[in-house]
Parts: sequence; C-alpha cells; structure tokens
Amino acid sequence: MTTVGTTLVIGATGTTGSRIAAQLRAAGHRVKAASRRAIPVPGTEPVPFDWHDPATHAAALDGVDHVYLIPPLGDSDPAVTMLPFLHQARIAGVHRAVLLSSSAIPEGGPAVGTVHQALPDLFEQWAVLRPSWFMQNFTGTHAHARSIRDEGIIWTATGSGRVAFVDAEDIAAVAVRALTDEQAPNIDLVLTGPEALSHDDVAAIITKVTGRAVSHRRLTYGQMHDRLTTQVPVEFAAMLAGMDRAIAGGAEDRVTDTVQRLTGRPPRTFQALLEREMRCSS
Repeated sequence: MTTVGTTLVIGATGTTGSRIAAQLRAAGHRVKAASRRAIPVPGTEPVPFDWHDPATHAAALDGVDHVYLIPPLGDSDPAVTMLPFLHQARIAGVHRAVLLSSSAIPEGGPAVGTVHQALPDLFEQWAVLRPSWFMQNFTGTHAHARSIRDEGIIWTATGSGRVAFVDAEDIAAVAVRALTDEQAPNIDLVLTGPEALSHDDVAAIITKVTGRAVSHRRLTYGQMHDRLTTQVPVEFAAMLAGMDRAIAGGAEDRVTDTVQRLTGRPPRTFQALLEREMRCSS
C-alpha cells in the first residue's frame, strides 16, 4: 500500500464506514470521520456532514485527497445531491473516490447508478464497490434483523432465488485497498460471499447456529411493496421490492472472486459470521 494524505469516510458510524475507518486507522492512515452529529470515532478526526446540508461540505473536504462515498439513505435519486458535492470535492483537491453502490445496480442504472456513471469523468482514480446484500442485514438494525428478533420470520419476495451474501468486514477490506493501493482499480467491483444462499437457507442457518426457530415467509411483489411502504418512501419501496423480484429471477445467483483477489484471503461464510457474533455476544 502507498501512503495517502487524509481520507474522508462518509457514513463513518455506519455498517461499512465504521469498519473502513477502523481498518484505515489500523494501517496508519489519517481519517476524517463524517457523520451528521460528528460522533467521535477512535483515532479519527470527527466532522459534521449531511448530504442535504451543503454548509457542512467544505469543512469536511478541507485537507482531504481521498473520499469514501455512501449515498444518502433512502434517496431514490441520489445524483441530485451527490454530483454537486463531487464537483466540489474535485475542486477541493480530492483525486480518488470510492463509491458504495450495489450488485443490483449497474453503471447508468437507477438511483446510485447515475453517480457510478459520472465518477470516471470526475476523478482520475476511482472505484465503485457493488456488493451483494449484506450478511449484517440479518444481525443488525435492518428490517430483516428486526423481524427475525421480533417474529422469527424473514419476509421477502425473493422466492427460492439465491444471493451470495457478503460480510461488511470483507466489503471494508476491499474498500481500504481501493482507497490506499498505489493505483486505484478504476473499475467497478462486484463483491460477494463464498456461497449463494436462498432466504430459506439463511433461515435454516440462523436456526442451526442460534437454536431459535426462524422461517422465511414468501410474499408476492405487491405484498412486499405494501409492507415496505410502511417503512420507507414509496419510490424507494418500489425499488427494493423490485430488487427482491430480480433475486427471484436469479439476478444475484453468482459468486465472484473479488474479495479473495483484492485482499488475499477468502470471504467469510454466513455461518462463520453468525458464529463469530454469537461468541462476541456471549
């Protein structure tokens, strides 16, 4: 790895951002940890940042040459907010940007796909991380994790479709390489775990590891859409339900070698992640 100046990590208290900030600091890199309330993150410089408050942007970018980008949550058209910031970042001296997108969203596609398309023209060094669905969706604060805890049920419209769920620690490890290697990837990277699982498989693994019965309840697209509209804006609900429908059709049934290739180690399995979390909580 090469020595970099300062990396701005947007969403530094979130699922991937917190892990990226920690891994960067462990490797000796300077980090500005951006969050709405500038929550202290060990070993970093906390800075206030709100995508929808441009008054917070200049100070966050001051002295920064690399940036990790997480789109504004729940925004079905993040380019409107993100592109002006990215132009400002380039002017401020940022020359490398790593964007978190999704395996379900191609370059030029909906939502963050528009930002993905614009990134190569804005920065000389860049990468777009397109991870599969997070394993942590079943263990953290995601709706799946809440319904597992509250009801013992995973609700989806994915049918028997399979997903190669990926550990956020593995996403963070790839992000750190993309941010700090001497040469940026300058490509988009599809990140997966080592095995494709249906939600029935996920429920069975959770049951096996935790000893608590968990089942997968299969919904139609319309039922999933209606369920999601009680939790997120209508446009975002339609996009998420559409992703479930795509999974049912096989869109996420793939495994890539990206984590192994960029980090030199295999990605973690879902069962190994659950077993690790059980040990940490005991």
